[in-house]
Amino acid sequence: MAFSHFHSLDDFESAARRRLPRAVFGFVAGGAEAEHSLRENRAAFTRVGFVPRGLRDVSRRSADVTLWGRSHPLPVGIAPMGIAGMCRHEADLALAQAAHAAGLPFILSGSSNVPLERIQQLAPGTWYQAYFPGDTARMERILQRLQAARTEVLVVTIDTCVAGNRENNARRGFTVPFALNPSLMLDGLLHPRWLLGVFARTLRRGGVPRWCNLYEEIGCRITEEPAHGFRTGRDLLSWEHIAWLRARWPGRLLLKGVMHPADAAEAVRLQLDGLIVSNHGGRQLDGSLSTLQALPEIVAAVPEGFPVMVDGGFRRGADVLKAVAFGARMVFVGRPLMYAAAVGGQAGVRHAIGLLQGEIDRNLALLGCARLDELTRDRLRAIPGI
Repeated sequence: MAFSHFHSLDDFESAARRRLPRAVFGFVAGGAEAEHSLRENRAAFTRVGFVPRGLRDVSRRSADVTLWGRSHPLPVGIAPMGIAGMCRHEADLALAQAAHAAGLPFILSGSSNVPLERIQQLAPGTWYQAYFPGDTARMERILQRLQAARTEVLVVTIDTCVAGNRENNARRGFTVPFALNPSLMLDGLLHPRWLLGVFARTLRRGGVPRWCNLYEEIGCRITEEPAHGFRTGRDLLSWEHIAWLRARWPGRLLLKGVMHPADAAEAVRLQLDGLIVSNHGGRQLDGSLSTLQALPEIVAAVPEGFPVMVDGGFRRGADVLKAVAFGARMVFVGRPLMYAAAVGGQAGVRHAIGLLQGEIDRNLALLGCARLDELTRDRLRAIPGI
């Protein structure tokens, strides 16, 4: 597939909207309740402007970033996204391999559909996002599986103690566990490329997708309720469990979903290796701050050099650079790269990463910066009246 007519990540979204059934696209694109936080994640970028400097030698530019001693060519990673197999057959693998080829981190969702062991074999270094229950016996079994698969980075999500109220899914008849109904069947029939290329191909290759990575073993089909319940015990998860994890887990340990400076400070106290500022893409607590708004206070609450990362609403290289100027070490991009996978598989994701890389390089030059460490908060100003 040629991608010459895809000039921005938004072009992949438009193409995915046409290709995917309404219910599937709505599951990916939608947020919680009235979707205020979903929109605010994007709107926040319009309220911050760059202050470029001229006559700087930017002929030898680099967007390299170092994290835990490892260099990456961009301050960009791919965020975890659940049930990716709804968008493309083995979409998790396409995302993982594209990130690995580009030298960027990819976080595999616990709600993914390709076994983590296979992902680690074909894209070594993949991070794992956990939806842990507050039960150390069950957590121990999951950790054993992760260690056996040589997982190095564990990302614990802390903002899903209960399910967000995603009314958009209910209106389209989309449920988790997934259940076919006449509306969804008609929706699929009206999108033949998805019906043949995703639905039929997936059933032919391996049957109904499974919850492959939520637990210590390959789980049940996505049409069934897991034996432990899909979210059972998550509302018990506490800082005591994070302390237990820190003592037990030998690899890198991060928290995802940090929005309050006090939680950031506690993560530092427990000697975690980093955190991700996130409001779950606007899919959990509607009315929460945007992640760009929350980011500066989080950075101020941790020691200099402690890795603060962020996701939520990033679509452009300029968005990434605004977060970097606020102190983010790494920016994770989600939905746009899922759209790229839906439209073009691994090649689509590679092209989308290339678009971001081009925007970041161009904007660094226009800002008068040759390196990311030259891009500091004094290059940003609030835009009044917006």
